Amino acid sequence: MTTPSYRFPKDFVWGAAAASAQIEGAANEDGKGESIWDRFASAGGHIANGDTPETACDHYHRYEADTALMSDLGIPNYRLSIAWPRVIPNGDGPVNPRGLDFYDRLIDTLLAAGITPWATLFHWDLPQALEDRGGWLVRSTAEAFRPYAETVVKRLGDRVKNWFTLNEIPCFIGKGYADGEFAPGRTESARAVNQGYHHALLAHGYALSAVRTYGGPGARVGLVHNHLPPPQIPLIETDEHIAAARAEYERTNGQLMGPLFHGRYPEAFLATAGDDAPHVEVGDLDGIAQPMDYLGLNLYSGDFVRAGRNGLPERLAFPRQFPRGDLPWLNLTPQVLYWGVRHAAEVFGVPSFYITEHGAALADEINADGEIIDLDRREVMRSYLVELHRAAHEGYDVRGYFAWSLLDNFEWAEGYAKRFGIVHVDFETQKRTPKLSAHWYSQVIRENRIL
Repeated sequence: MTTPSYRFPKDFVWGAAAASAQIEGAANEDGKGESIWDRFASAGGHIANGDTPETACDHYHRYEADTALMSDLGIPNYRLSIAWPRVIPNGDGPVNPRGLDFYDRLIDTLLAAGITPWATLFHWDLPQALEDRGGWLVRSTAEAFRPYAETVVKRLGDRVKNWFTLNEIPCFIGKGYADGEFAPGRTESARAVNQGYHHALLAHGYALSAVRTYGGPGARVGLVHNHLPPPQIPLIETDEHIAAARAEYERTNGQLMGPLFHGRYPEAFLATAGDDAPHVEVGDLDGIAQPMDYLGLNLYSGDFVRAGRNGLPERLAFPRQFPRGDLPWLNLTPQVLYWGVRHAAEVFGVPSFYITEHGAALADEINADGEIIDLDRREVMRSYLVELHRAAHEGYDVRGYFAWSLLDNFEWAEGYAKRFGIVHVDFETQKRTPKLSAHWYSQVIRENRIL
């Protein structure tokens, strides 16, 4: 019996990812403006243990050492994000040259180490000055994103060729403005929230145009999407259950994927939204639906769906003892890396993908020898990659995988209590220690196959 090689295509992109607000620190240095996460944390009562992103992983001062660490591990691609309030402190108006200088130094250091940068223009750290004027619920925030994106692409586009516009609209709009769990912590009406989704999509279109106009030869760009609720996995891979899962995927993702890939809001969404549907100005959907080079997918967990009564989709509850990570939502469902890709390709015609985040928050322990033997994280990563390999083997154009995250970091409302990193960070000393999963992943990258 032949053992599967689990080898990926020869040009498959392997990397690790992080986000500015979660690792940089230096929250008040070199002209950086206040972000909504700075304000949300300082207000108290929102972040576990009263943690703040003020220092985080101190990457702002330690980026050279962090780059050397990636080089030592053989990580050839790094997905980073640009902090809007570091570049334009008030969201619009004067540019902060010291902010751009930092990203110049970071990009140059990565390239000198042979690491390809993949830059995300917005990963949740909205300038507080724009939030004070309404945040994503007002169109002027999307309008302010256009010159910000143009400024960054003009400055870095001679060296950065791989771009992402915004990260996880359902999270920063849904959790920020609907249920108030994330910054800015607002609970607004369905109509206001739907309008916020539209403004974020509009900003995506502006950023895409910025890359097309100023990115230079070889520039590529896409959006990073996550799914709330999580992607649907058919309970049994038979026609009726696959059809049920697919129908539920189409229903729950139409608000975002419809404008992006079909140039319109689906009739089903508009009928459900009714008077709460977003106001759309002439030309908006043309800008939003500009062709992308790829779609980034952040995939962690999926929901199991079966064909219930009358064939209607039925979402199944997870039993108490179902395997999960160190967060209540982190049900370990490796199949989501296959079905998340397949549904997006079949339902919305997405041509190509990168897995821009996948990982697991787990309760790491340091042993007597100073090692972190995170066999659980290694097993999670390996089992998910098997499903990604299935997608690639079946012909879906999956071009890369970025582990989330490079470093333990400021995990939003969880503060520093939850650890996703393949590299352990002691937040008191800022010592970095690669975990077992990092060394395993390094070997996977080296051999371009699952080991």
